Amino acid sequence: MNTLKTSIGRRSFLKSSALTGGGIMLGFNFLTSCQTKTVEEVMAMPAEWFEINSYLKIGDNGVVSIFTPNPEFGQNVRTSMPMLIAEELDLDWKKVIVEQAPYHPTDYGRQFTGGSRGIMSRWEPLRMAGATARQMLCEAAAQAWEVTVDEITTIEGVLHHQASGKSAGYGEMASAAAKIPVPEEVKLKEVKDFKIIGKSHKNVDAKDIVSGKPMFGMDYKKEGMFIAMIEHPPAFGMTLDSFDDTEAKAMPGIKEIVSIKSYKDGYEKAGFDTNAFPEIVAIVGNSTWEVMQAKKKLKVTWKPFKAYSETINGFRGKTVKNVPAGLESTDRHKAQMEAFAAKPGKVVRKDGNPDAAFKKAAKIVERSYSAPFLAHNTMEPLNAFAHVEGDKVMIGAPTQIPSFIIPTLASSLGIPAENITMDLPRMGGGFGRKAYGHYILEAAMISQKVAAPVKLIYSREDDMTNGIYRPAYQVTYRAALDENNNLTALHVKAGGVPESPLFANRFPAGALDNYLAEEWSIDSNITIGAFRAPRSNFMAGAEQSFLDEVSEVAGKDPIQFRLDLLKRAKENPVGEKNDYDAERYAGVLELVKEKSNWGQTEANVYRGVSAYFCHNTYAAHVLDMTIGEGKPVVEKVCCAIDCGIVVNPDAAKNMAEGAITDGIGNAFFGELTFKDGVPEKNNFHQYRMIRMSEAPKKIDVHFVQNEIPPTGMGEPPFPPIFGAVANAMFKATGKRQYDQPFVRKGEVLG
Repeated sequence: MNTLKTSIGRRSFLKSSALTGGGIMLGFNFLTSCQTKTVEEVMAMPAEWFEINSYLKIGDNGVVSIFTPNPEFGQNVRTSMPMLIAEELDLDWKKVIVEQAPYHPTDYGRQFTGGSRGIMSRWEPLRMAGATARQMLCEAAAQAWEVTVDEITTIEGVLHHQASGKSAGYGEMASAAAKIPVPEEVKLKEVKDFKIIGKSHKNVDAKDIVSGKPMFGMDYKKEGMFIAMIEHPPAFGMTLDSFDDTEAKAMPGIKEIVSIKSYKDGYEKAGFDTNAFPEIVAIVGNSTWEVMQAKKKLKVTWKPFKAYSETINGFRGKTVKNVPAGLESTDRHKAQMEAFAAKPGKVVRKDGNPDAAFKKAAKIVERSYSAPFLAHNTMEPLNAFAHVEGDKVMIGAPTQIPSFIIPTLASSLGIPAENITMDLPRMGGGFGRKAYGHYILEAAMISQKVAAPVKLIYSREDDMTNGIYRPAYQVTYRAALDENNNLTALHVKAGGVPESPLFANRFPAGALDNYLAEEWSIDSNITIGAFRAPRSNFMAGAEQSFLDEVSEVAGKDPIQFRLDLLKRAKENPVGEKNDYDAERYAGVLELVKEKSNWGQTEANVYRGVSAYFCHNTYAAHVLDMTIGEGKPVVEKVCCAIDCGIVVNPDAAKNMAEGAITDGIGNAFFGELTFKDGVPEKNNFHQYRMIRMSEAPKKIDVHFVQNEIPPTGMGEPPFPPIFGAVANAMFKATGKRQYDQPFVRKGEVLG
């Protein structure tokens, strides 16, 4: 049984208070002493990100209200996080009410949704909160019944004393429990004793979602608010010159047209202050339709901006970002990447003597892979409500990281951070896009200028052409094989516009005596940012495609080829920085091999396998494909995942299915190109998304059963599906896929 201290560090606290009319409220704030240790730093988050600050209320009727601090965008933390508290509090799940906490830096710390770290970072703190509340209720009952506390047991929200036959609901003891001193330490349940964790529970918001209740940012309304929309430069590399609003301002329903500049001169940006176009024009009016019509009459001139450098104060400290001038194009990017790929890169890791191994090789396999920029295209375009009234600011916005935009708001508005409040409506999708809060800043500055509450709405075209994108990448792999077809060396050189996707210490690093990893990057003025499983979403597909091709050259089964490398990494690893557990990695391959009946295929069904580690989790896929009317058809995907303890299997399965479908769509169709700085696609009639008829006909999801604390789930199943698609397509067509997207308009396969 795990025993945890309830008071950790001078800044943390756990407090209780009686509520009017009876009941108990528990607030809790546990800092980094409670965090789960991890070897991966996908987003390089500092320790304090794991600060938890949430609370629960127990009513005198026994109903428990649990507040979730993290914003919700579909990964179902509003169900899974309360489950952690409810488990240790020993509740009847039917008596739990879940509420979304507003942004509150003192009570809730950094309320972050992203990086697949939500459940992982709160695994112990939220359980501690439930266990502490249960202990205080037990002590209250023990005092009331004049018995020792270890004689008190609980079952689904009811306190029992077996010897006397006495019992009481939590509500009956709530007020008394509020007067009990907070225990110095509490014991958490053993995994074998879980009753709620590990059992499937439906989304607590499901009924409200399907019945159309106003829950999302787009639904957010306040009395007297105006609608605002923006006009931004048509091309990256340009900025505002001047505008003529004469005709637009005369249109019906228009209140005001203003220009805004997001940042004060000299403001040092933080890591999530990325903003494609910090100078824009905003149209404010009574309704969305009226504003859209006025926008068509607005006359704006734009001018090229000069190259500049800026200091970004990000997770890893301060870095200098160089932003070049000019209008960039995809064709030019491709030429630049080819040139960089041909030159030596920055050596990030070197094991053994790769040069000698390649000189002695009997065979050398060399392949290059590329992928384009991608747009997030969340179902709900960007939007934000803001009301700046004097020195007070009220925000209502769908955002993944509310705390990160607060310093920027305070600086740009000239209002103290403590005067800014924020509601956190449900997001209609995120996966990185809504981690960047420039749209919230824009709404607030517009509100301040027009002295009225404002709801800013991005059209789909605004959203798709305004960044923030998944970068364009390229990687070259070289493999050396000896005369017995054993892999003796591997060289990877990766780069992109404007960042490298390389993870130098991931598999197959550590599995080879001779290994070399290099990287490069090309400066760009096109804004990029986190996109579901950043960097992994490219590297996994390229790496797994290459390993498949090497296994073919070596004449080995692709799964066994990977397992042999992992066996070496487990038994005799090379280097000390390998950031994966070879045994767990091999475990998902073994499981997917078993569950997919690997080696047994039907006629005209072609299989591809892929496996990858990211966000502390291991995922493997076997994808079955057929060719119908010259197009790839995904018949089935068998998925194996090791994410530690699965808190809510139903939600975890849903996330895996969504990631798989999303990945297949991006692999087949995802692409955003540029010409003279202009995104060449601005809506779904141009930007191809996967359709329902193209989704896998069947997805089987299997979880490795263990008692390891939970790790990531929203992102890890996404990266490896790219490789599984590419490898299945090779089996189906005889053609290897080196450049995404894999399906081009008008192309016939077969």
